Amino acid sequence: MKHLDMSLYLVTDSTYHTEESLLRTVEEACEGGVTIVQLREKHAGGREYLEKARKVRAITERYGVPLIIDDRVDVAMACGADGVHVGSSDLPVAEARRILGPDKIVGATAKTVETALKAYEDGADYLGVGAIYPTTTKVVTIRTEVSTLDAICRAVPIPAVAIGGLNRGNMGILDGTGIAGIAVVSAIMKSENPRETARDLLEEVHRMRRNFEAKFR
Repeated sequence: MKHLDMSLYLVTDSTYHTEESLLRTVEEACEGGVTIVQLREKHAGGREYLEKARKVRAITERYGVPLIIDDRVDVAMACGADGVHVGSSDLPVAEARRILGPDKIVGATAKTVETALKAYEDGADYLGVGAIYPTTTKVVTIRTEVSTLDAICRAVPIPAVAIGGLNRGNMGILDGTGIAGIAVVSAIMKSENPRETARDLLEEVHRMRRNFEAKFR
């Protein structure tokens, strides 16, 4: 099993940004402590996606932050990303693993214990679970109960991150779930100070994890 720091997982959203401001936000978020970045470009063609991925990759490499590409295994391979994230309508986890090989990161979306177990068996390295709250992104989401998130954390040995409308003011609902971290979009992508926001979110994640670990000492 790979050692992944999933504490603060940034998922990008270009709808809020020019390319210049997107890249600046990613860099400031890396400075603030995000531990993994996913480039998500739902409406970009392959060429545009690859060009942007290479620019984001140059930033994340400077900070030693893994870069994950959403959906597109071909783009992930072409830009030298650390891995790919696949959802329920994307390439199956097993196929992504077969193409990328054992060393790359493969993440998967899971909304039930059954899909979490299937993703783990097929070679996923981590799970994204949500949406915990309604989101303001253009991605269509279905709410996931915190009890389901907790059950998934207990069912699989790979890390799970919670996603969906999370920010520092509302993430207390995740206390006690055993998550490896949180994934955020708007909280950082819409922030006027991505660096400070990332620091605040990471501090809150660390607090939750310390509290969770203290229960089992």
